[in-house]
Amino acid sequence: MRFDFELRLPRLNPHHDSSARHPAPGLIFDTHLEHFDRDVIEASHTLPIMVDFWADWCPPCKALTPVLERVIAHHAGRIHMAKVEVDEGANMKLAGRYGLRGFPTVLLFVKGEIVGRFSSAKPEHWVREFIAEHTDIE
Repeated sequence: MRFDFELRLPRLNPHHDSSARHPAPGLIFDTHLEHFDRDVIEASHTLPIMVDFWADWCPPCKALTPVLERVIAHHAGRIHMAKVEVDEGANMKLAGRYGLRGFPTVLLFVKGEIVGRFSSAKPEHWVREFIAEHTDIE
């Protein structure tokens, strides 16, 4: 008996692959210390930017990622999300700048200011309510 088959791997959408590097920010994008002010602070004057501070070694971070991705997709471009890998480069300085004590921590920026924050993994309905409470997005 002979089987002929072709192995096909799914193509990854770079907006949902947290390890992908993007030349220009999209709905979900990676940022780091050097571009944080441009990618987050300045961009939040146009629309809200949620920032996910995470680490590869952190199980709650990995649990929160798909929740945040679904919420961002649900809002269809009315809010964007920056991801900051705290152990990459000088990114821990950002965690220090904002007084983060654990990961994951999510900060919500509107018009250059932090309007809300939460730590730890949360369910999708909780994150949607968090956004609605701090923005005009429902």
